[in-house]
Amino acid sequence: MTAPTAPDAALPDPPPRPPQQPALEDCCLGGCSPCIFELYEDALERYRIKLAQWQARHPERSPHD
Repeated sequence: MTAPTAPDAALPDPPPRPPQQPALEDCCLGGCSPCIFELYEDALERYRIKLAQWQARHPERSPHD
């Protein structure tokens, strides 16, 4: 008899997807606070953290598989 697994153990755990970088034309040059590029940098930092956490859970996998 096998031991039951945790309910979330059967759920897929895909790697996080990087945020889409805005094009230069996406900025209105109006001095917005926050600027679209600041929002992108914040999203990129969150992505890096999530990617590191995912890689710690899946050391045998590549996020690009």
